[in-house]
Amino acid sequence: MKSITEKITARIRRRKRGWVFSPRDFLDIGTRAAVDQVLSRLVKQSVIRRLDRGVYDYPKQHKLFGTLLPPPDDIARALALGAYIFPSGAMAANLLGLSTQVPAKPSYLTNTTVRTRRVAGQTIEIKRARVALLDNIPDHANLALQALSYLGRDNIDDQIISQCARALTDKDMAGLHHAMGRIPGWMADTIHKIEHVKHGQIHNTA
Repeated sequence: MKSITEKITARIRRRKRGWVFSPRDFLDIGTRAAVDQVLSRLVKQSVIRRLDRGVYDYPKQHKLFGTLLPPPDDIARALALGAYIFPSGAMAANLLGLSTQVPAKPSYLTNTTVRTRRVAGQTIEIKRARVALLDNIPDHANLALQALSYLGRDNIDDQIISQCARALTDKDMAGLHHAMGRIPGWMADTIHKIEHVKHGQIHNTA
């Protein structure tokens, strides 16, 4: 039978370099105290790196630059402790091409955890989503909901509607349509407008 150390090490190597994790990712293998002891030994052996209290990574190596820092998205996922997280409304709007503003620091949304941590020289902020993140719709559909929430009802114009129609796929639109009963009425009205424009674009290019 494999030891706790062997099981934890095997899981880390299976996830490959760049994985950011917390002790909670191994509580199915052993007690918290036992997991902490194993991770501490692996840090001393330079197998993994301790980024901050309760946050580790299996660091990527670069031939020229040496050990690389993990991207903020990966750190945020580890900090969320298994909760569903997503880019903030400002980041979502930028990713969809609805805004040219780039947030000064990485910010993420969740339905539960709220925290701000500085890890590996990066300040990671996790806030509660104003519109609940839905786990049964495509990621781009969630991205659109958070972007619209960030922009606000009074800032949704024809240009925003047209850009959403271009950026969202039919699958995304189906997810948004499915979510209409769980979002504010003005957002549901906006989705109807996006659908109307998207169908017009399809008809015009047919």
